[in-house]
Amino acid sequence: MRFKTLFFSVLFISSAIFSQQTEPQTTLEDTSLKGQFDKIYRISTTYQVYKVIDKDKFLKLKKNVLDSLQDAKNLILEKENLLQTERENIKKTKADLAETKADLESSNLKENSISLFGIQLSKITYNLVLWSIIVISLLALFYFIYKFSRSNVLTKQAQSNLVDVEQEFEVHRKKSIEREQKLRRQLQDEINKHRNN
Repeated sequence: MRFKTLFFSVLFISSAIFSQQTEPQTTLEDTSLKGQFDKIYRISTTYQVYKVIDKDKFLKLKKNVLDSLQDAKNLILEKENLLQTERENIKKTKADLAETKADLESSNLKENSISLFGIQLSKITYNLVLWSIIVISLLALFYFIYKFSRSNVLTKQAQSNLVDVEQEFEVHRKKSIEREQKLRRQLQDEINKHRNN
């Protein structure tokens, strides 16, 4: 009985070895993990409901699986690092954008406003104040020109009246002098007449 068991064991092992060695490699090998698992399953021998896998092939498959997992982890880490870098870039870009918007608002405020006596005024308010000052100044100028011309007319009229009055006075004075002289002459004549008489 021992002999039979030994004989069947040797036969079983040798058939497993020969079956693994004699597989033709006419097709291209699928090097993906699924392909490697499928290949291991196909080339493994069956013992009752179990599959018997060659130890070297199992270790090679294990190494391939671990390498694939490590590559996947490395790829994930690389993608996470890239994602983190992109997040930092986005955060920095948002900060730059906020700063640029603040600078733009400040520039627009400076562009659309003017400092007058240390007070920031919008251009509309500044123009309103400026034109109000100009209009008020022009109105005041026209008022003073009107007053000056009116005063000038009154002054000229007064001077003209003064000249007329002076002329009348001069005429009156001359007439008064002539009358006085005439009266003096008459008086002198009367005095002379009374002396002679």
